[in-house]
Amino acid sequence: MKILTYPEKFLLQPTVPLENIDGQVQQMIDAMAETMYTAPGIGLASIQVGWDRSVLIYDISARDEKRSLHVLINPRIISSEGEIISDGEGCLSVPDFRADVKRSERILVEGHDRDGNPMRVEAEGLHAIVLQHEIDHLNGRLFIDRISALKRELYKRRVRKAMRENEPAL
Repeated sequence: MKILTYPEKFLLQPTVPLENIDGQVQQMIDAMAETMYTAPGIGLASIQVGWDRSVLIYDISARDEKRSLHVLINPRIISSEGEIISDGEGCLSVPDFRADVKRSERILVEGHDRDGNPMRVEAEGLHAIVLQHEIDHLNGRLFIDRISALKRELYKRRVRKAMRENEPAL
């Protein structure tokens, strides 16, 4: 699967709830997992691979540990508390850029697992940061929307310049 990158407009649209979990959905989840691990990343939202349904996956286990893939379908943050600064947050859809982002330190998320069973996830620290980051994607937000206007504009200028330099001459 191809990971969409900024400034792709599809990334800025909110996803719609997934109504029916069937074999095709399971194949999409497996393909997303392969894409995330290959990238390599620790989280991936469906919108990042061009699928407009509300699905995210993540695995925050250490690279040398056994994989521990988590799937959340139609997730929503129920409560949050505290504040934490993610140290150099990055994103597969915003390549070659990292920034400190203010996030909630602890969150409670409700959704469904890949089999459609209701679930609740209590998360804190990195776990909470990853979930907030991926849920932002499902809501049409990028992490650069959460940084200062100056840093965001500097990144956007850099992207526009790189795009101009890569354009074929007419």
